[in-house]
Amino acid sequence: MKKTILFLLLLTTSFIFSQEKEEKYPQDIDKKYEVKLNVLNLIGFEFLDASYEYLINEESSFGIGALVSFNNDRDIDEYRTFSLTPYYRRYFSNQYARGFFVEGFGMLHSYNNNNYDYYYDSYGNYYDYSNQESVTQFAVGISVGGKFVSKKGFTTEVYFGVGRNLGGDNTSLEAVGRGGISLGYRF
Repeated sequence: MKKTILFLLLLTTSFIFSQEKEEKYPQDIDKKYEVKLNVLNLIGFEFLDASYEYLINEESSFGIGALVSFNNDRDIDEYRTFSLTPYYRRYFSNQYARGFFVEGFGMLHSYNNNNYDYYYDSYGNYYDYSNQESVTQFAVGISVGGKFVSKKGFTTEVYFGVGRNLGGDNTSLEAVGRGGISLGYRF
């Protein structure tokens, strides 16, 4: 019984991997460039987050994103002021550079590190103060997401990822987030 199950599993696996990739949109092959704007960051966090992506082949691409903050008085992600994020993506679909993807990224980012401190003097008076310093660090991480492309070349993608800062001291951020909903155009 085990040999039969193993044989069927191997037969099924070899059948799946022997199938040729079917391209439903052959016009995409000559389109190698994408420009995108992360509308979630623009609306929700007042970040201008734009990116450029070059499609290497049907399964992979690389790109770079730039994020600039407009608002220094935020409650969510209050630290990030700027980031430059190169990335490499691997697509897992039968269509040309679309569908589910996994991404490895590096992020050079700067943020404001807020240090708050307080003390009581010998008379019991309370004193507090804050110190803000600008910090620049480099992080590496991984993201997952999905990309959808229309026949006319308009793109929508949803992605989420997390990375870890390399180096730094005890007062710095340890992790960074990456994510959004981007709208763009493939040409």
